[in-house]
Amino acid sequence: MTATVHPMDFSIDYGSAVEEEITNLQQLIAISAQQSEIWQHFPSRWLAVKLLEQDSDVQSRLKTLAGGDNLIAAAAQSIDRLRQVYNEEPDLILADRRYGWIHSLVSESVIHQSSKGLTFSEKIDRIVINRYLGIPIFLVLMALVFKSTADAAAPLHILLDSFINEVIVRGVVAGLTLVGFGNSWLQSLLVDGMIAGVGGVLSFVPALAILYLALAVLEDSGYMARAAFITDRLMRTLGLHGKSFMPMIVGFGCSVPAFYTTRTLENRNDRILTSLMVPFMSCSARLPTYVLMAGIFFAGNSGSVIFALYLLGILTAFGVGLLLKFTLFKGKENSPFVMELPPYRIPTLRALWRNIWDRTYAFIQKAMTVILAASVVVWLLLAMPVRGQAPFGQVNLADSAFAWLAGLLAPLFAPLGFGNWQGSGALIAGIMGKEIIVSTMAQVYTNGQAPLASVLQQEFTLVSGGHASLAALAFMVFALTYTPCLAALIAERAELGTRWMLVSAIGQFVIAWLLAWIVFQGGLVLGF
Repeated sequence: MTATVHPMDFSIDYGSAVEEEITNLQQLIAISAQQSEIWQHFPSRWLAVKLLEQDSDVQSRLKTLAGGDNLIAAAAQSIDRLRQVYNEEPDLILADRRYGWIHSLVSESVIHQSSKGLTFSEKIDRIVINRYLGIPIFLVLMALVFKSTADAAAPLHILLDSFINEVIVRGVVAGLTLVGFGNSWLQSLLVDGMIAGVGGVLSFVPALAILYLALAVLEDSGYMARAAFITDRLMRTLGLHGKSFMPMIVGFGCSVPAFYTTRTLENRNDRILTSLMVPFMSCSARLPTYVLMAGIFFAGNSGSVIFALYLLGILTAFGVGLLLKFTLFKGKENSPFVMELPPYRIPTLRALWRNIWDRTYAFIQKAMTVILAASVVVWLLLAMPVRGQAPFGQVNLADSAFAWLAGLLAPLFAPLGFGNWQGSGALIAGIMGKEIIVSTMAQVYTNGQAPLASVLQQEFTLVSGGHASLAALAFMVFALTYTPCLAALIAERAELGTRWMLVSAIGQFVIAWLLAWIVFQGGLVLGF
């Protein structure tokens, strides 16, 4: 029988101590080969190196061969001896020697042409990722994004809202009256339920499209990779690295893909800690609430208020991260972070349009399905009497089933400045989807009878004791930080399990309540 020959024409010198252990293992492999077919499966030097690296696949395959367990045990002794010599893991020593050999080979073989100067991207990066200027530039860019979103979208929102209320609603009412269904439950369902709910959300499509455009420009230009790089030092204070900031950036669009993006993190503790911070990044579904409330109560500074909310979300996430680092994740080691920065590019119009269209279309789809269904459910609860003798569909809102259910939770929000059943009900409904906060407010505050802005001003002034703007700010802070939507909770459960999902959901609700309480009660103490 002729033995198979495994040619080993090339080998790297790993140093005297490592080479001695490799030789010892090769001798044991030769002895074991006489008792089994190990020599038919593995070249002896390659096998010895893999054993020193503790390769799990090789170890599992050896356990099925005669003499394999003896080789694994001998390799463990070799590893212990090398640890004493180098005070380091053998696999790191082997990798370092390989990279050293590659570096020397490249130095001898590659001829580098002299550079005529810095590239365009390198010139920009000298400023953009500067250790002192990087974070301020990032904050300024984010401020411009959110201010431009609020300012540019405001007239478009007013125009679209007027079209829905003045054209669509009047057209539907006229049509129903013409066919004999005027002032009926069907008119209430269509106007007060579907159009008020879905239309109230669709009027914010311009704001979302502008936000998606700004974020797409930053992503396609290559800047978002720099954002991860410049936040690496900041993330390391939490035991994380810049790679963990990428899911948080994705969270500005939607928390659901942000949770799935944490799969790129190799360490499970990194994934858990990052996932617990992600929901504090203000997703685009919350933007309609900010635009509505800030536009009414902070008309002259709505853009600044919206940016402050996004910044508060980031600061809250980092605060939670620090708290967890020194409690649940105490002693967690930092993970290494290596990334390649892509060159700057001018985004193409086609790519930008595709990005904006995909996200906006997904939002409209959600409005026509999930939000529509939620609006119908809210309408049913509003049309269902629990007090008084009014027939179905003609009940006073305060006597409806929705008002009764939401009123059970209203006292919980009273210290926050918005302890009425309308605000409580809108926030609870928002757990189905954050866009539903606005659609529910459009239904419970006006029921199609008056402009939403004027009703909100009156109601918030009344329920807050004359501190409407302060209560509105507390409402937005709560909407920013409380429990994410149902789809996000499902994604979080899929990635982390039920226990961590519950920790996140309950913890966020408590944090949101405390922050909103600080805003309202602190504002009262300071005389705002």
